Amino acid sequence: MPRTKGDHESRRRDVSEAVWRVLAAHGFGGLTLRAVAAELGATTGLLTHYFPAKRDLVAYALDLLEQRSAGRPRRAAGAGLAAVRAAMLDILPLTDEATDANRIWVSSWDVALADPALSGDHARRYAQSRDKLCDLVAEAQRLGELPAGDPVRIAAGAQAFTLGLVVQALFAPTAFPPDRQAGLLDDYLDSLAAAPATRDADEVPS
Repeated sequence: MPRTKGDHESRRRDVSEAVWRVLAAHGFGGLTLRAVAAELGATTGLLTHYFPAKRDLVAYALDLLEQRSAGRPRRAAGAGLAAVRAAMLDILPLTDEATDANRIWVSSWDVALADPALSGDHARRYAQSRDKLCDLVAEAQRLGELPAGDPVRIAAGAQAFTLGLVVQALFAPTAFPPDRQAGLLDDYLDSLAAAPATRDADEVPS
């Protein structure tokens, strides 16, 4: 019997789940057509209908990782500094699910850096994350919960702090359990709130 559209969509979902399980177990370093086929219980020939080459598989996996990350539940928070804190907490590996997702993200960096197009896609993803943080920082400044200053610069520093803490927690989970991660984040935000106001670059007299 001919395959229906429903069959195709069902198979694509199966492939997506198989790709995700391989990523969770082995990261991007272990992502191969053979590994996905074995997880799926299929032949590599079947997968070439979806991914003619390894690069196609990697690009798809990165998109899948982005979709999974975007679909994760987020902490509810009001406006201001609480919203900044919630957004940063959402990135940290505080749960098993978040830890798995972060391990996959970190494993993707080497793959993305080796390919200019994939590297550009990653740069876009992190820029979007900074933009969201920037909006939250600007609102916290408007509410008087953060001192005046360039929100773009503050958001870049916040993202850098968060990603650095992610790496430390992944490599030394016993030294950086969830409660310590949250405590370090609160220390960082306290230092931001206590920092003196700075003038924007375009306001500095020549």
